[in-house]
Amino acid sequence: MSALHVAREHGVTRLTLDRPPLNVLGPDLIEAIGAECRALASDRDVRVVVLAGAGRAFSAGVDVGVMRDLDVTGARAFIDRLRATIRALEEVPVPTIARLHGHVLGGALELTLACDLRIAADSCRLGMPEITVGIPSVIQAALLPGLVGWGRTIELLLGGQPVEAREAERWGLVNRAVDESRLDGEVEAWVARLRALPPDAVRLQKALLTRWRRVDVDTAVALSTDVFARAYATGEPKRAMQAFLDRRHASA
Repeated sequence: MSALHVAREHGVTRLTLDRPPLNVLGPDLIEAIGAECRALASDRDVRVVVLAGAGRAFSAGVDVGVMRDLDVTGARAFIDRLRATIRALEEVPVPTIARLHGHVLGGALELTLACDLRIAADSCRLGMPEITVGIPSVIQAALLPGLVGWGRTIELLLGGQPVEAREAERWGLVNRAVDESRLDGEVEAWVARLRALPPDAVRLQKALLTRWRRVDVDTAVALSTDVFARAYATGEPKRAMQAFLDRRHASA
């Protein structure tokens, strides 16, 4: 039985980690997530992707039992596999939402940092505890200084202690922290908003956001102006702007 459930409906693909009790990430689950994300790259029907965890937690992170017995060669192969999956998730061509509850630790937090939006229940605890088991935090941890600042990054990576969801929201580590009872409603509100937007424009903006993380400002601006012009080849600007003008005229 697969530890990754995939559901597709009305342009929304939902990827749910399901390895009780805490959805730890072993090689098979990491590979399954990567394979699904790579398949999404060619799916023109998908509009939004939601990544979630079943049961008590989103995920307590990578399986320590697997990592314990690695040698140098095995460690490099393992981390390269995780890196490839995270990159595949980051490069999904449509908005990705991480639905977070319970523990979100280590490699699991790295997965969520590859998503565009992170919506957390206020009971959620997020952290990078790798240093407590003798290894550094890597891959998406490199994005943390730009996201939460150097001081908070040092707290997370050298301290190894998790942060509560409300504090994570203040830091900018998650976009929203809400009561547990409101978690699904908040996620679905974002799904509905994203599905209502012009799909080609959303894909173009997502591609820009992904590139901006890896280039200097001048290159980012040059990429932006080129994509702005190319947007008109889709025909969406004319249709969307005419709809806007029609609504304004009707309400005048």
